[in-house]
Amino acid sequence: MALLNSIWVTYLDIAPYLFIGLFFAGLLHIFFRKDMIVRHLGKNNFWSALKAALLGVPMPLCSCGVIPTALHLRKSGTSRGATMSFLISTPQTGIDSIIPTFAMMGPVFAIFRPLAALVMGIAGGIAINLSGRDSAGGIADHPEDCPGCEVCKPARDSAWAKLKNGTRYAFVTFLDDIALQLIVGVILAGVIGWAVPDDFFLEYGGRGFLGMLMMIAVGVPLYVCATASIPIAVTLILKGISPGAAFVFLVVGPATNAATISVIGRAMGRKVITVYLAVIVVGALAGGFLLNYIFSLVGAPQLMNMMHEHGQRPWYEWALMALFSLLLAASLWRRVRHGHSHDHDHEHTEDAMHKTFRIAGMTCNHCAAHVTSSLQAVQGVVRVEVDLAGKSADISGDFDAAAIRKAVHDAGYKVEG
Repeated sequence: MALLNSIWVTYLDIAPYLFIGLFFAGLLHIFFRKDMIVRHLGKNNFWSALKAALLGVPMPLCSCGVIPTALHLRKSGTSRGATMSFLISTPQTGIDSIIPTFAMMGPVFAIFRPLAALVMGIAGGIAINLSGRDSAGGIADHPEDCPGCEVCKPARDSAWAKLKNGTRYAFVTFLDDIALQLIVGVILAGVIGWAVPDDFFLEYGGRGFLGMLMMIAVGVPLYVCATASIPIAVTLILKGISPGAAFVFLVVGPATNAATISVIGRAMGRKVITVYLAVIVVGALAGGFLLNYIFSLVGAPQLMNMMHEHGQRPWYEWALMALFSLLLAASLWRRVRHGHSHDHDHEHTEDAMHKTFRIAGMTCNHCAAHVTSSLQAVQGVVRVEVDLAGKSADISGDFDAAAIRKAVHDAGYKVEG
């Protein structure tokens, strides 16, 4: 019973701010168009890296969703340094996570987190510019369009059409991408709060450099979005980890995971993934030490008390929590329904005009949209239906299977079989 209460209280604390964050994510999606971004990011210089980081920090994209977006930007003419800057700064934070960070961790964390993402993004962009061009593999150098990429391109019609597009992106597309991560994050925070004794990490070096190394070891392979990492970080601090070590987790958890590392390496080359990981790890450690020093001057972080009674909450928090819960339930239902329909799907005829390909590496709606646009550009393809849950693409037309495999590989994914 105590475990369930710990999970429930954690959810109650963060749910209202998740709804607010998603609302602003929808607004951001309306006003930030990809073509507008590309116009400012075409040169391999400091200013392009700075602009890419500034644009990436508020963007509501998780570590898997940022990869197809970055690839699209690169293929549309964005410079190599700006692409790297965007790739590093975007998944660490976003408008959807800045608001919950302020509510649960206080103003210092809420300001320091996006500033650190900005600095790391610029550093990564400069590093990749200084490293020279990739001799093989790497990011594509020829501009191309993103046909049919509805997730990438907000509506440009009436204000009502834009509002519907932004609402759908925030509460359907983006929420579907992070729903399971949010649930896992809340459950994990609740389990830590229930099972780990107070000041546990004090006995195992959690206040110093060892604690930061522990967070790197846990966070790098873990698949957690910027928002889902917040309750985990709060709980770790309450259990004795230093604010700096918690910050390291807030960086490496959202910015890296095993799937992301694999896709970046396959799509962009070893040099890019080396710079990517080096900047994130070194930047996280440097930021952790700096943040510990800041808190030694201003006092302990202002964490939300995650153990207060439910009845003490104002009515509007309950209302926002109820709205978010309905949206989360709808997201989970879509996932279950899609999986169920895939299990009972009819068998496709494997002929020259109609074939199904199994595709490995897709983890979110942005991945599916990127694969869709890449396949639609293949000569002879007349219809593409990408099934994210089933990890497959149903393609019709008079096309060459080898061209399909190449298009998927160039997009950063792999055709199985």
